[in-house]
Amino acid sequence: MITRRTFGMLVGAGAAMTGLPATPAEAATTGLGPVRHVRTELLDIAYHEVGPRRGKPVLLAHGWPYTPQAYAEVAPDLARRGYRVLVPYLRGHGLTRFRDAATIRSGQQAALGEDVIAFLDALDIPRALFGGYDWGGRGLNVAAALWPERCTGLVSVNSYLVQDLANALMPDPPAIEAGHWYYFYFLSERGRAGLTQNKKELARVVWTRNSPQWKFTEADLDHAVELMANPDYVDVVLHVYRHRLLAAAGDPRYDELEARLLKQPQITVPAVTLDGIADGSIPATDGTMSAFHYAGPRVHHQIPGAGHNLPQESPKAFVDAVLEVDRLR
Repeated sequence: MITRRTFGMLVGAGAAMTGLPATPAEAATTGLGPVRHVRTELLDIAYHEVGPRRGKPVLLAHGWPYTPQAYAEVAPDLARRGYRVLVPYLRGHGLTRFRDAATIRSGQQAALGEDVIAFLDALDIPRALFGGYDWGGRGLNVAAALWPERCTGLVSVNSYLVQDLANALMPDPPAIEAGHWYYFYFLSERGRAGLTQNKKELARVVWTRNSPQWKFTEADLDHAVELMANPDYVDVVLHVYRHRLLAAAGDPRYDELEARLLKQPQITVPAVTLDGIADGSIPATDGTMSAFHYAGPRVHHQIPGAGHNLPQESPKAFVDAVLEVDRLR
């Protein structure tokens, strides 16, 4: 019988480079090396890899509306320390593509988590250290919670990121809701049109609000927007927010995983969690309110000057967190 793991092993080696041309933005992604490709059951995943092939695997995942460039300084620093660093493009981003037109363009958390495991399977990597934030961090939290045997440790910005969909309609304080205006914008077809037409300016607004101290450039924005040209970008982004607010059904293939996530499973692997003190999306905490989500060793840090895109804004702090969680094992 061909399982998802054996499928990945069969196609992984032969599909590491599929011949798809990199966009100029992907080809020029500083510090991350060339774009590679690997096939899973559902996706052709574009990714970067740096560091020795026999090094300890570290899987780093970006957020929205961001790109793997978030790890442009983190990845080579870890590679110099002997880690094998893998930075995939999320579904709907860059050259990552759905393999079948009939596959639902889901952005739900179970899909993001299963993508992590399918990616590791395709590369025949039994276990890896996970590190991420925002969407990518959510997928890694899901994978660490549901498949702890695949995760050697977790670095997570904003602590526990598995969505509590049982309480999805409970309001946050107004100041936080105001910063998440796009959650509600994307519930509407007006939001679909806005996301389709105004990718750059929408990203500018989100970046500025989420990271008020981050001195990003027009070139940074242009790079990100080029990677939003993916044909599935709009559908995946809309589904992320519509599903998390219970306004859209999930893909039935993930029903069993979503049922498990409703129970808010604990993170049992070693974890280091980070909050940027200048995060305009999720206010920094001392970590105590989320402590019950961690059954294994966990350390929490607040990072001065960092906003929501913490790996790009404070790469040294993120590298230090990876080294710290590795010591907790």
